[in-house]
Amino acid sequence: MISQPSRHCTVELQALPSRIGQVRRIISAQLRYWHLDPLIDYAALGVTELLTNVHRHAQPDKRCTVDIELLLERLMVSVSDHDPRLPTVRDASLFDTGGRGLALIAAVSESWGIRAQGDTGKSIWFTLPAPPAALALPLRPVYGATTDGPFPGAEFGATTREYGHPWARSAVIS
Repeated sequence: MISQPSRHCTVELQALPSRIGQVRRIISAQLRYWHLDPLIDYAALGVTELLTNVHRHAQPDKRCTVDIELLLERLMVSVSDHDPRLPTVRDASLFDTGGRGLALIAAVSESWGIRAQGDTGKSIWFTLPAPPAALALPLRPVYGATTDGPFPGAEFGATTREYGHPWARSAVIS
């Protein structure tokens, strides 16, 4: 479900490996539509890490919800599942094949945290600052699977890719 015209998108899914790529594409398309192209790689990385955690660890099921919302010049990304156990940040050694997901999210995000929802689950979230130029632009037209464009504004991504991430990092558990 994608809510319009607000800048909020919700995707409900089973966190299976075959679905993670689909969700990355949905998130990427939504961010392009909102002119937030510079945030696509960071948001997709964070969502991938959080969905992988749900797939590997969540009990009793793998059902989850991904939310992205533009609030006060910040992109808020969250993944909620039904497992009340809270994750911990681990110090992975050089040869560990896992255990870096939350550290990666902390490294690429402005802030992040965990919201416990009692015995019904939890939500892990992170924020990314929106580039100021994107906030003033109107939403792009949406083209369906049966159209081939044109895709106005495609040049926007090329001029804003240099937008770095000089923001501060913090971990907040609320």
